[in-house]
Amino acid sequence: MNDLFGGGGAKSQPGTSYSAKDIEVLEGLEPVRRRPGMYIGGTDENALHHLAAEVLDNAMDEAVAGHADRIEVTLEAGNLFTVRDNGRGIPTDPHPKFPKLSALEVILTTLHSGGKFSGKAYDTSGGLHGVGSSVVNALSERLEVEVARDRTLFTQAYARGKPLGPLKNAGPVHNRRGTTIRFRPDPEIFGAQQFSATRLFRLCRSKAYLFRGVEIRWSCDPALVKDDTPSQAILHFPGGLSDFLAAAVEAAGTVIPTPWAGETSFPGGAGRAEWAVTWLERGEGFLHTYANTIPTPQGGTHEAGLRAALVKGLRAYGELKKERRAASVTAEDILGGLAGMLSVFIREPQFQGQTKDKLTSPEAAKLVEAGLRDHFDHWLAGDPATAGNLLAFAIERAEERIRRREQKDTPRKTATRRLRLPGKLADCSRESADGTELFLVEGDSAGGSAKQARDRETQAVLPLRGKILNVASASADKLRQNQELKDLIEALGCGAGERFDLARLRYGRVVIMTDADVDGAHIAALLMTFFYKELPELVRQGRVYLAQPPLYRLATAGKTLYAMDDAEREKLLRKAFKPNQKVEVSRFKGLGEMPPASLKETTMDPRKRTLLRVVLPSEERAATSELIEALMGRRPELRFRFIQENAARLDLEAVDA
Repeated sequence: MNDLFGGGGAKSQPGTSYSAKDIEVLEGLEPVRRRPGMYIGGTDENALHHLAAEVLDNAMDEAVAGHADRIEVTLEAGNLFTVRDNGRGIPTDPHPKFPKLSALEVILTTLHSGGKFSGKAYDTSGGLHGVGSSVVNALSERLEVEVARDRTLFTQAYARGKPLGPLKNAGPVHNRRGTTIRFRPDPEIFGAQQFSATRLFRLCRSKAYLFRGVEIRWSCDPALVKDDTPSQAILHFPGGLSDFLAAAVEAAGTVIPTPWAGETSFPGGAGRAEWAVTWLERGEGFLHTYANTIPTPQGGTHEAGLRAALVKGLRAYGELKKERRAASVTAEDILGGLAGMLSVFIREPQFQGQTKDKLTSPEAAKLVEAGLRDHFDHWLAGDPATAGNLLAFAIERAEERIRRREQKDTPRKTATRRLRLPGKLADCSRESADGTELFLVEGDSAGGSAKQARDRETQAVLPLRGKILNVASASADKLRQNQELKDLIEALGCGAGERFDLARLRYGRVVIMTDADVDGAHIAALLMTFFYKELPELVRQGRVYLAQPPLYRLATAGKTLYAMDDAEREKLLRKAFKPNQKVEVSRFKGLGEMPPASLKETTMDPRKRTLLRVVLPSEERAATSELIEALMGRRPELRFRFIQENAARLDLEAVDA
């Protein structure tokens, strides 16, 4: 039994006091060490590499601002990471507000300090909150900094965010300038995790692609390389994103012979954009976006601007050529096979969270759309043959989409295999539905991890964007127009409502796999509501399941365990490990943050996982319908009453699948 609406906060115990002396004030960098997840998203592998990205981003900001053209990146044994640039060097003179401290020490020991707030030192930059360098310092066992400035070398060392001594003048230097930062992440925070040479090399390579004016010199201890990653490399790409895209689609067939690529400046000095786009003849496309060289895997407003420019531009070209069928083309048709890169540089970008996975600057959408639309129109008009091929490709996708919508279902294997299933569906290869599973996951990030972790023969993955429509309170028109639900019904192949036919179901079971948090539980509740209202026979037949991903990973040398919740974590710490044994505890932020190997081992491997089967109680209809209406319907007073009474619960049967 799972209580979907667990409630209650912390309660005072009788006889305990609560006064001013109980109020803690964390000073300096102590908040970072106490709660690293607030600043770098956790303490897992992604968070560890976020430290390296922060230091490299600072060097890139110098390059983008025109003050540096060379960056040296070194990974040494002992988990030591070094970044050196030939930029201006961090200021070392006394800070006006803290005259006893150098500006360098203020930057490395004070949150929200830096030279990127006013826009005077940097027109555009990736770091705007003034926490990057200080957070890296706080979470490093040791950090050393060298600044070559005004022909003088200055040095200082830190341990866990605290200076080991004052800034030292190391004497004159010639033919050298810039900043060098060398650090080792703190094992007290990150445990035994080590930097990945492969991941860091790819990060450096992407940065070099993003700014063609920089040369990044990569160096790594050969003993740390476990694949074909080079131990030495000079990364410089005069072609920028065009070179990046050419390498990414080298083995794929494309609709157009050469990518549409270019760059443009925004009016009024608001920034600039660079892009490279093509379309794949088959397979899944991709769109990698960046803001001020920061990767934005969740997209954002700059991506929305690119999409709008492409859709509106191709429709307008179709109208110009008097192609009536162009009116039926939608964003899904144009963008489904797109493979592209977009990089923008704007002033004071706004990101969603400190990890900067998504750009939220509202002006970026209009700037990118306006800047790229004109270039796209000229490109289409200047190459009629290529433009015609692209328009024909989009129209073909539109016609196939319309045919799919008009059909009642989509068989697994037919003679007309050219019918396209939903674009984001990673289908399994087994032709029969027996033994197959469709995993429904929230978002592309979780979808990427699940696709790597799955058994390709029997397990399919369909990422859904955000929270789906609440069918218990939505109108029939909204239900018909909802693209996420239409994709889900098409993937299942069995139709819905009056058109439902269990014999046409393309998978043996459907597994709802959401994050182990409140939002994940809500999404799971919305999906269960959808299946109960629109495909109730799937529930009656026991075809719908809930995955049970763990919340924690507990690891020591040679031993790794997983915990579903806080209680199990504490139990394992007490009983599964030796007293006083150092145990690395990682909390998974979401399925997208879990390494594919961990996701497979804990949640997707039928030999090891646990699933919850969604079943209906014996008194089924009246009681269940009332419960669904109370929890998911349009009347909030019914939900309030349910929460107060905390009586009705979903009956979930746990099965070891």
